Amino acid sequence: MRICVIGTGYVGLVVGTCLSEMGNDVICVDNNPEKIEHLKQGIIPIYEPGLEEIIKSNVAENRLIFTTDIKYAIEHSLICYIAVGTPQNDDGSADLSCVKKAAEDIGKYINEYKVIVDKSTVPVGTAEKITELIKSKTTQQFDVISNPEFLKQGAAVDDFLKPDRIIIGSNSEKALEIMQELYAPFLRTGNPIITMDVKSAEMTKYASNSFLALKVSFANEIANICEKVGADAEMVRKGMCADKRIGSQFLFAGLGYGGSCFPKDVQALIKTAKDNNCNYEILQAADKVNKHQRQIFVNKIKNKYGNDLTDKIFAVWGLSFKPKTNDMREAPSITIINELLKLKAKIQCYDPKAMGNAKEIFNDKIKYAQNAYEALENAEALLLLTEWNEFRRPDFDKIKSLLKKPIIFDGRNQYNQEKLIEQGFEYYSIGKNPKKQEHKK
Repeated sequence: MRICVIGTGYVGLVVGTCLSEMGNDVICVDNNPEKIEHLKQGIIPIYEPGLEEIIKSNVAENRLIFTTDIKYAIEHSLICYIAVGTPQNDDGSADLSCVKKAAEDIGKYINEYKVIVDKSTVPVGTAEKITELIKSKTTQQFDVISNPEFLKQGAAVDDFLKPDRIIIGSNSEKALEIMQELYAPFLRTGNPIITMDVKSAEMTKYASNSFLALKVSFANEIANICEKVGADAEMVRKGMCADKRIGSQFLFAGLGYGGSCFPKDVQALIKTAKDNNCNYEILQAADKVNKHQRQIFVNKIKNKYGNDLTDKIFAVWGLSFKPKTNDMREAPSITIINELLKLKAKIQCYDPKAMGNAKEIFNDKIKYAQNAYEALENAEALLLLTEWNEFRRPDFDKIKSLLKKPIIFDGRNQYNQEKLIEQGFEYYSIGKNPKKQEHKK
């Protein structure tokens, strides 16, 4: 099929590339000439496992092209995906300015029947607004559908190529048939296409992400209680997850959720509830717990060293909001590092993929190490903030020799408390009673 994807950010680039991988002719269009030129040269603006390889192979086969010419992209496509950003406004609502601009461009250049696919995360009712905008500029026939994305950063390519479900919100049988044909190759394992009305599809995206965010915040709140009463949050998690009704995902205690989706989507759903005079206590609580979780981690450091951290050096392992991505949007590391800088601490950091983005955020306020062990040199303690695989089995003897004192603050509960204490480490984690740890030293 002939497809254009408007927007080459995280979602648009993954969507366009994976659709071309299935043999479709895809035009990815963006209004940023520098980004498009880089993509043509094979310079990929985001890190996502497997993405670079399939971009290059499909560009080589001429199934995937990049352009700033939106008129050409729309005129030469049957299906037009809108995959532009919807950042958060100050009041928590989604900024739809880029979505509206894309709709206006489609209305301006549409030359025959098109299926307009809203892939951006948008509030309920956005498809209706897009329809009105396009109709105001053309008499051509078209259908607007909602097709929310459920891509996990760090696994987005696999998620798109092997989805557990595809949601299509459509009020048009013609558009639905076209989309079912497009997605058929992705569902050979029998996972379903779930069809519904457009507004329900728009709501499904926000409801799904907000529920997962709620699970994260619940796990952290339980972990904080565990610390106070002397229980082990990890043991509690295992006991809970054995219940099939609960499941095992998104119940790990840590530093809370981050990234471009959960924080923004929870706030947007809160705003939707507020605008429609609905209660939103659970959503508000999830957001509050998540923000507080980062401060709880900082408080562990303050409880150990006091409020004046002048000239104290801390080694930070992990900057991205989660492993297997260079994305630092809403990353816990930003909050934690900024709080420590306010207390006059010095930071030496390392992340396998996010160092470039970190430099844009912190500039010269912190030191950037060439590798994980260099970050440890003469530091008071190691702060583990992102659970990259390469941090899972480090050389603890080497860590001990490089730190001033063998102290680890583990924000991801990645290490074995018993073994580290036996090796002489002072170890602080999430959801385990510090008194119990001190007793075993």
